[in-house]
Amino acid sequence: MKSENIIVDKTFKFSLDIISLFKKLQEEREFIISRQLLKSATSIGANVEEATAAQSKRDFISKMSIASKEARETKYWLRLLEDSEITKIEVSNHLNEITHIINIITKIIITARKNINNTEL
Repeated sequence: MKSENIIVDKTFKFSLDIISLFKKLQEEREFIISRQLLKSATSIGANVEEATAAQSKRDFISKMSIASKEARETKYWLRLLEDSEITKIEVSNHLNEITHIINIITKIIITARKNINNTEL
């Protein structure tokens, strides 16, 4: 199932990891934050996937920007889980991974914007 697209692969794997975390949180009867986390985290990969079929460079940037926003929201929920001590489940690996994903998406957006600006000159 290798797509040879690092960000597509990373966000898909991250979604699977968050689904597992969601199930554990549900077992601990944590329903509110876990649901928000599941929605934002799985949306990252969905938007990255949509970006791969963008109709234009601007459409690509738009989809990747939405993925970036969802990634930042996901980081917020993970930080809240970690700092609130609602659960004893360790989320530091998830926080490291979402930070890495945010950095990659940010670089992709910056590069895409530069490419648009260079073609408009």
